[in-house]
Amino acid sequence: MPFEPKQMEMICLEDLVSSDHTYRKFQTLWDLEKIRPELEKLEADSDHKGYGIFRMFLCLLIQFLEDLSDRELERFLRENNASKWFCNFGLIDKTPDHTVFTRVQERIGTSKLSKIFHLLRDQLKAQGLCE
Repeated sequence: MPFEPKQMEMICLEDLVSSDHTYRKFQTLWDLEKIRPELEKLEADSDHKGYGIFRMFLCLLIQFLEDLSDRELERFLRENNASKWFCNFGLIDKTPDHTVFTRVQERIGTSKLSKIFHLLRDQLKAQGLCE
């Protein structure tokens, strides 16, 4: 097999996610900015900022939507461009490992996560998209 040199291209992650992708639809259906202040209060109380609590919440939302374990989410984010885009990672950014998700879930807490997921569901209900 002959050697083929690698070519460099300028690629925008935005262009790799189709305009009709489900995650794009979610971004138009949900006003995620309404939940950011609640999450950022938790981050303000922490001396470790890491990837950012809002971004980690987006990862947990992907985990919920795709029904993934923490380890599956780790791999999904590493290999899936649409999930990187949705969670505000760049194409070559290092994504979190499974232990980060466990810590974030503990930091946010199940009651707050449940409250946020209910807020998102209520936004869909208000648009007549679910019962």
